[in-house]
Amino acid sequence: MSAKDAELMFQLDQDIEVMRYINGGKMTTRKEINEVYIPRMESYTNSQKGWGLWKVMLQESDIFIGSILVRPMGFFNESPDYQNLEIGWRFSRNSWGYGYATEAATQVVRALIEQGGINKLTALAFEENTASINIMLKLGMQYLKKDIHKDPLGDEEVVFYQLEV
Repeated sequence: MSAKDAELMFQLDQDIEVMRYINGGKMTTRKEINEVYIPRMESYTNSQKGWGLWKVMLQESDIFIGSILVRPMGFFNESPDYQNLEIGWRFSRNSWGYGYATEAATQVVRALIEQGGINKLTALAFEENTASINIMLKLGMQYLKKDIHKDPLGDEEVVFYQLEV
């Protein structure tokens, strides 16, 4: 994804249920998309390495349903881990329950592993986000710990799941 996809990012973030396990259900404003999220995304995007937001579209209708995040763990902290990539997902509610997030995440994980240069993939979720945790388990990830994830936008207590590659 790129800055050209700002409207898709905005629309996805207008569902309280989509945002529930991201920030407690707060919808993102257009200003936040343009001034915070687009610059953040651009700072970690590296298409050669597969870092960034991968846009997920329904193949038969070309409708945007969500995105897969890939960036080095701790990217916005003082010592990011370039051998350990964070993977995450955000999907529209009308696409939930069909396996799209699992299918997309599986393909992204496969591509990252085939490319090489990493030794771990890590995903984070609020402990009560069982849907995301189920995707992590389907990806072969194992529970690592419950801890504070530090980010300049706010620290959160989450569970960490990890896949060693």
